[in-house]
Amino acid sequence: MAFFTYILASRRNGTLYTGSTDDLVKRIAEHRDKLRAGFTRKYSVTLLVWYEIHETREAAFRRERQIKEWKRVWKLEVIERKNPAWADLFPTLLG
Repeated sequence: MAFFTYILASRRNGTLYTGSTDDLVKRIAEHRDKLRAGFTRKYSVTLLVWYEIHETREAAFRRERQIKEWKRVWKLEVIERKNPAWADLFPTLLG
C-alpha cells in the first residue's frame, strides 16, 4: 500500500495546504468537492500541485509535518521543481 504527502494551492503562488493520506484520489476529490469544513474549503484550496509517495503512513505523516515547518519560499521551490507550470495534477491520477 502506498501513502502520500501532498500540497494543494488555490492558484499559482496562492494559498497552500499540506496534507498526507493513504488514498490520494479520494482525499483530493474531497478537497475539490469541499466535503469537509476547514481550511481548504474556506480558502478554496483545490489544485493538486505536488505530491510524493511513501512506503508507510508514518513516513508520509513525518514528511507532512516537516513541510508544514518549512518557510513558504521552500514550499514554492519544491513545487516549481516538480511542476513549474503549477498544473493541476489531479487529472493525471485518474489516468
